[in-house]
Amino acid sequence: MEIAIVLGTRPEIIKMSPIIRAAQEQGLEFFILHTGQHYSYEMDRSFFEILRLPDPAYNLDAGSGSHATQTGKIMAGIEETLIKERPDAILVQGDTNTVLAGALAAAKLHIRIGHVEAGLRSFDRRMPEEINRVVADHLSDLLFAPTKTAQENLLQEGIPRETIFVTGNTIVDVVFQNLEIAKKHGDVLKEAGVEKDRYFLVTAHRAENVDDPSRLEKIIAGLARIGKRYDIPVLFPVHPRTKKKIREFGIDCTDITLVPPKNFLEFFQLEAYARLVLTDSGGVQEEACILGVPCVTLRDSTERPETVDIGANMLAGVEPDAVMQATEKMLRVSRKWKNPFGDGKAAEKILRIVYDAA
Repeated sequence: MEIAIVLGTRPEIIKMSPIIRAAQEQGLEFFILHTGQHYSYEMDRSFFEILRLPDPAYNLDAGSGSHATQTGKIMAGIEETLIKERPDAILVQGDTNTVLAGALAAAKLHIRIGHVEAGLRSFDRRMPEEINRVVADHLSDLLFAPTKTAQENLLQEGIPRETIFVTGNTIVDVVFQNLEIAKKHGDVLKEAGVEKDRYFLVTAHRAENVDDPSRLEKIIAGLARIGKRYDIPVLFPVHPRTKKKIREFGIDCTDITLVPPKNFLEFFQLEAYARLVLTDSGGVQEEACILGVPCVTLRDSTERPETVDIGANMLAGVEPDAVMQATEKMLRVSRKWKNPFGDGKAAEKILRIVYDAA
């Protein structure tokens, strides 16, 4: 049996890494297809090296473009590869255009589809990711839900119970496998000029935030206010697209600390030692929760409600007053919540289910 592991963005590389490692350890037949949705493989090579993953067998270098253009290009490339290789199953992860294209291509070729991190819902169809994850779920044969909440979302949409498996989230596997490695990977705190538990960490990259000058300006204003209120650095490893928009909109960032993007292990250190994380990233909401770091989400909805339910995360939107209030509240919470995303063995469970279904 051969499995095609399809990925195209850095979060997908990270979350698929435990599955790739487990497949290697078990001597299973698989190949990696890198679509290049965000960057070419050459740009992503450091992620493969840091995570000690084999090189992809195929690189599509799809690049950017409109959603339709990008999805169509990726779908055509995946289809060509699947026709050539004829794998028994394909694994996709998350909610990107790569996931949508991979699921569509495999479904039309009658190749079994496994969707890792199935069942997440923000219930906001304005988000392209929501459309991608819904379509992928309804095309998939094996749905690997990270939590019972995700499972319930799928059941509510009429997806058969026997196709849904609650496995936990592979991000827990990632945290368990890489936390100690990250702590030994240089001293990123010293390089950034911050001390443990004496800085706020920020990420912002979603189009609905950074492409909207009003929302982005409010985010920066809110960050500046909390930095002044608590008199500690607001550290913002700024995504190239976000940096471009800040310049384009002429937004003043003098009261926050913009730093270049960090590699996975460097960012992991920054997350683990932050006093608080503020983000619009779903993955960062999960990671902060697992690491025991309070989180404020700079969005109006989340597909990770478990983090909110257990008190690890709070939705703030982007209004500066709301961001300040959420920050004040989250700084007072106990960090003793129970991780809702599993025991760190999701990858093994997923591979076992794929092979049992063959």
